[in-house]
Amino acid sequence: LVFFIVLVNHVFSQEGKVYDNLSMPSKILKMDRKYAVYLPPGYETSERSYPVLYLLHGGGDDQTGWVQFGEVENIADKAISEGKSTPMIIIMPDANTGKRGYTNSATGDWLYEDFFFNELMPFVEKKYRIKADKRYRAVSGLSMGGHGSFIYALHRPDLFSSACPLSAWCGPLTLEEAKNNLKRDNPAISDTLVSKYFSKYSVNELIKNTPDSTKKSVRWYIDCGDDDFLFEGNSLAHIAMRKKDMPHEFRIRQGGHTWTYWRQALPEVLEFVSMAFHQY
Repeated sequence: LVFFIVLVNHVFSQEGKVYDNLSMPSKILKMDRKYAVYLPPGYETSERSYPVLYLLHGGGDDQTGWVQFGEVENIADKAISEGKSTPMIIIMPDANTGKRGYTNSATGDWLYEDFFFNELMPFVEKKYRIKADKRYRAVSGLSMGGHGSFIYALHRPDLFSSACPLSAWCGPLTLEEAKNNLKRDNPAISDTLVSKYFSKYSVNELIKNTPDSTKKSVRWYIDCGDDDFLFEGNSLAHIAMRKKDMPHEFRIRQGGHTWTYWRQALPEVLEFVSMAFHQY
C-alpha cells in the first residue's frame, strides 16, 4: 500500500497544472482581463523560479485556445518528461475581449500592446516564480498570435531571448493594404495615422528597419505550413530576414492553418526556447 501511494504521488508529481479562467485588472484597458497559465511539474512543491513562455492564441480564440485545442498541458508535460524541454511557466493571455488583437489601435483608443508590457508582464512575473530576465523569457503564438510574437520581439528585443511565430499573420504587406484595412472601420482616418500604423505593425517593415545593433539579439523560429493561406507573408519575412542578415530558423512543413499543425509545432517551440533557457 505504501509503495502504491508513493508510486501514485510520483506519477502525479510529473504532471503540470493549467488554470484557464484567471483574471487581472487593467487600468489601461479599463476592464478585467483573463489569462491562462501552465505551471510545470513540481511547481507547487518546489521553491525554484522558472523561465516563462508567453503563448498567444489566434483570432476567434481566447486564453483557453491553447488549453482546449492546443493541448498545451499534455504536450508540455511530455516534452519536459522526455528532456526535450526545460520546465517552464506558460502564460496565455486573452486578446479577444473588447477588441481583437495584440496591438495598439491606429487611433489610440485601444492600447493592448501597452497593457501587455506595462501591466500583464509585471503582474504575472510577480505573481508566479518567474525569472524576470531576457534570457529566461520567450514569446510564441499562432496566426494573430504569430503576429503578436513578431511584433513584441521586434519592438522589444531587449525582453525576449527567443520568438517563435507560427502560421503568422504578418500585418499589412503594403501601405495600400494597411490603408484599405483601416478605412473599413475608420473611414476618416488620416494618411499620417495609416503610415504610422504600417511602420509599427507591418512585420516586413519592422525587419527592414531593424538596427544592426539588435538584429542578432533574438533567436527566431518561424514555422508555416505549405498549404497555409498566410504562407506569402511568412515567406516574405524569411526573405527580409535573409537580406537583413538576421539569424533565424525557417520551417515549411506539410499542412495548413489548423490545430493539427500547431499541436505538432508546439513541441519544437518548447525545445527551441529551452535552448536559450539552458544556455546553448
